[in-house]
Amino acid sequence: MAKVNRQWILKKRPVGEIGSGDLALVETPIPALGPNQFLARTVYLSLDPTNRIWMSDMTQYMPPVELGAVMRGGTLSVVEESNHPDFKPGDIVSGIAGWQEYSVENGGQKLPRGQVPLSAYMSVLGATGATAYFGLLDIGKPKAGETVVVSAAAGAVGSIVGQIAKLKGCRVVGLAGSDEKCRHVVKDFGFDACINYKTEDVSAALKRECPNGIDVDFENAGGTILDAVLENVNLKARIALCGLISTYNAKGPVPGPYNFANILMKRVTVEGFIVIDFFPRFGEFQAEMAKWVAEGKVKHDVHVVKGIENALSALNLLFTGGNTGKLLLQLSGEP
Repeated sequence: MAKVNRQWILKKRPVGEIGSGDLALVETPIPALGPNQFLARTVYLSLDPTNRIWMSDMTQYMPPVELGAVMRGGTLSVVEESNHPDFKPGDIVSGIAGWQEYSVENGGQKLPRGQVPLSAYMSVLGATGATAYFGLLDIGKPKAGETVVVSAAAGAVGSIVGQIAKLKGCRVVGLAGSDEKCRHVVKDFGFDACINYKTEDVSAALKRECPNGIDVDFENAGGTILDAVLENVNLKARIALCGLISTYNAKGPVPGPYNFANILMKRVTVEGFIVIDFFPRFGEFQAEMAKWVAEGKVKHDVHVVKGIENALSALNLLFTGGNTGKLLLQLSGEP
């Protein structure tokens, strides 16, 4: 058993972008196992925009991470030692063990080995895929022939949303931050079109690529992107509000959409959601998504950065557009 555990501890709440002094990488001893506990070695740590929310004391869907505590994060781990009757060494477990190399646990979701790459359980077959699946189908309610717009289209969630929308017979238009990402989502994920929001007038480009207007918007960005969408929505459009990543590093109050009135004039439904709301239906999602993945109908990207010491620089890739697909930090080798 390793003698030392490296952990990222939240030292202070970031103001604006995450700074080097906001978290600290520390070494702590691994406690002895008690009854019904097991030692888990973290293999993959999920890095997500919501990590930035958890660091703040803003109103959110979970309690903020406490100062001095291990930074929260979704994990995939392997059991190293066990005093728990239901978990044995070698078992693969998903959970929220946080930003640390080892954790002492008393439960978690056991995952089968060998059917898909382990990283798939952190992306298309995990919370990322479930976010895309339930957000689009339960809230967006796309119908064949409708136009679906997806912001952050080359990201972990957005790329899967677009593919599901295509399976439902929709025209799908993505927004991404580079020409390379736009080519990728059109060529590899089957989007009908993609707009580079950094080089184009987004509202004008949406008019061009969505000549029949926008019926469904899967919103990951907020800010000026959401405003451009609201300029182009159809009557009874639906907006599935998944994230507002363009505003997470704001240092002060963020204004609401300038085109807010269109929600009234076009009778638009806007619904925010968090994937944990759908956890009771996770089996339904996994059965359907596993079939699509096996049939090659849904593909996914994984962007892996290695080493716990690189957690902060890796997380910032989400805010600079430096990643494509699901961003993971690999802390140790796969079993």
